[in-house]
Amino acid sequence: MNFKNKTVLITGASRGIGKATAMAFAQKGAKVGINFRNNLKEAEKTLAELPGECHQLFQQDISEKDGPEALIQRFVDCYGRLDILVNNAGISIFHKIDEVDFEHWTHAWENTFKTNLFAVSNLCYWGAKAMMKNGGGRIVNVSSRGAFRGEPTKPAYGASKAALNSMSQSLAKALAPHKIYIGVVAPGFTETEMAAITLTPAERENLLRESPFKRMAQPQEVAHAILFLASDGAEYSSGTIIDVNGASYLRS
Repeated sequence: MNFKNKTVLITGASRGIGKATAMAFAQKGAKVGINFRNNLKEAEKTLAELPGECHQLFQQDISEKDGPEALIQRFVDCYGRLDILVNNAGISIFHKIDEVDFEHWTHAWENTFKTNLFAVSNLCYWGAKAMMKNGGGRIVNVSSRGAFRGEPTKPAYGASKAALNSMSQSLAKALAPHKIYIGVVAPGFTETEMAAITLTPAERENLLRESPFKRMAQPQEVAHAILFLASDGAEYSSGTIIDVNGASYLRS
């Protein structure tokens, strides 16, 4: 896969899967825009580690109503065009129905959908508009195995990712005439910096038992699938959802 001189915007790219994806694109010659919300220190660290030149930071809260349009416009103003958009940013809020009050419940649903679905749909809208002006492009949305298996302790997360999958496939049909191709990557639990901080030993052990590989996914493995969907030659995979979960959940 060669992305020489391609422009790539990745949301939530300061660490984890986003960082690994930024690194992978940069290694293949792309010019990478790193979107982040608050963590400037981590974003600057990621930027400094990217090989190649012409990479940029784009601080923007995509959950704000005008955030997606502003982000896409700033990116196009910087690079002149948008070739590839990777919607990786997302949030996950625990809200087990038999433990939380109604205020917490509604807060979790509203904020999860605001970031995981509404922001992504708006980024797809403005990203597609920019791509139409330049003859096409690629959009890759990052979903989750939770869209298929259910998330009992954070149902809004699972629901938002299921909706993301459906939206992506609808847009794959709608945007094909414009030579804009859309794919989805659905990771299982991934070994990120956040996982190392938040998981208890018992939770980690349970996760390791879920896959026959007896390990979690590495961010680079998820990035590999993202790059495939964004690559030349993958056009007829538009509308595809690629599972990257180490056979921890198999769907028919």
